[in-house]
Amino acid sequence: MVYHLDPRMPPREACVQRHQLERWAAEQPDKVFAIFMDGTSWTYAETLRQAILTANALRALGVRQGERVLCWLPNSADCLKAWFGLNFLGAVFVPINLAYRGNLLRHAVRLSEARLGIIHADLHQRLGEVELGLLQEIVVIGGEARPVPGLTVHGAERFQSTDETPPELERPIAPWDMQSIIFTSGTTGPSKGVMSSYMHLYSMSKSAPFLSADDRYMVNLPMFHSGGVMPVTAMLIHGGSIVVVEAFNTEAFWPTVRKTGITTVVLLGVMGGFLLKRPPSPDDRNHTLRTCTYVPLNETAPQFHERFGTEIHTHFNMTEICMPIVSAPNPTALGSAGRVRDGVEVRIVDENDCEVPVGTVGELILRTECPWALNHGYSGNPEATVRAWRNGWFHTGDGFRKDAEGNFFFVDRLKDAIRRRGENISSFEVESELLAHPSVREAAAVAVKNEIAEDEVLAVVALREGMSLDPVDLIEFLRPRMPHFMIPRYVRVVDALPRTPTSKIEKFKLRDEGLAADAWDREAAGIQVKREKIGQQNA
Repeated sequence: MVYHLDPRMPPREACVQRHQLERWAAEQPDKVFAIFMDGTSWTYAETLRQAILTANALRALGVRQGERVLCWLPNSADCLKAWFGLNFLGAVFVPINLAYRGNLLRHAVRLSEARLGIIHADLHQRLGEVELGLLQEIVVIGGEARPVPGLTVHGAERFQSTDETPPELERPIAPWDMQSIIFTSGTTGPSKGVMSSYMHLYSMSKSAPFLSADDRYMVNLPMFHSGGVMPVTAMLIHGGSIVVVEAFNTEAFWPTVRKTGITTVVLLGVMGGFLLKRPPSPDDRNHTLRTCTYVPLNETAPQFHERFGTEIHTHFNMTEICMPIVSAPNPTALGSAGRVRDGVEVRIVDENDCEVPVGTVGELILRTECPWALNHGYSGNPEATVRAWRNGWFHTGDGFRKDAEGNFFFVDRLKDAIRRRGENISSFEVESELLAHPSVREAAAVAVKNEIAEDEVLAVVALREGMSLDPVDLIEFLRPRMPHFMIPRYVRVVDALPRTPTSKIEKFKLRDEGLAADAWDREAAGIQVKREKIGQQNA
């Protein structure tokens, strides 16, 4: 087969991960690429070696080019091995959220269409609680591999190989081949698996104009999010380096920056605010952090720049797109996401896709100059793909306005998603689990502001006739059914939910009411719901 690269598209060596690893291992073999929190590190030569070893282990398990493989791992060297090994074979990396369980896990497994999974030992028993779709076998790493009904379970030894010969490919890996499927939260339905090509992730990751080979990126967002895979890919594009941490940690942030020489990071939601709340120190500017991507650009962004001396940037992005809107250094238009970058065409439109005047709120839609620079659909969901891609433009579902200077401002979500501490939450999925409670007749989940002006989840429920509900019991009912970040902080019990004449729940009324006097607060009740530590007992 003959491949014709569009002149607007970079060569394979620039955007296909296998060729990126081979290039840098040849040009700068001794340069450090990855630093891990256990004190170990990989040079580029070692990174290529680990990719080859893992690829050969996966090939021995029957993985072939184009095959999708489920990966359920925390940020770690093993996660990078799985990702790089799969892409070295031309296979597809399908990471899923560590918090998934129950129906969300079943849904992700089904949409992945994966035969094989690479699963952390602390997670693999959850698979015994759900339908397995096409999943037939798993490799368990990080602890004891125990039996799971319906699956062939392999121990960590199957994740290893001694063969350092690069595996042959059935055909060359092309920029438009699928590299990954990243799950993003649903809006009016269940979560969707975003199909992403090498070209898409390249276009997203190269869009930050301030990055270079001299940068060392902190990977503090999970690698099952675009915010985790993007920094890794950006440094592979430029030949820079990364520091892999499990998650953002306020206390450890600056010590990690100083110890490892981190130069750039993404701070989402209230992360920057948490760092600003720490007492001032003479060492506030004694660090290597040169640039910071601050999303959203709120009032704490200039405070962060002033106190820590770090150059601030911001942008608008989604898993499906390629960072189409970016800012200049230290932007002053608070609330802005920046301006449209080269290579992308953006419009703000009404419900008929007709462009609205400057200053008017509408939906942000976009397309790119270069082929394959955006997602190419949702796995197993052609209806959602058609809806999002209608009229030849990708529809973000987000409300924006533009000012006369060309700055774009995010206004509100046209969808019913809730964003809490960097996690997108589908109200549909929260409501599905609320309705599973035997006392609940109808339910709605909406975002409300807490005491530090961050979104929290409010569950508003109406009960079945003759039933009662203790909010504490509801929280305990939800714990095993959904990720920690989705469990509502606030609960209201009402007689009936407000509805339109066509029986649709009027969520805007619930949002407008906010935290009514009868809202129960689980934190005030002393009930904490925290992220589960994966792998700690095996450390």
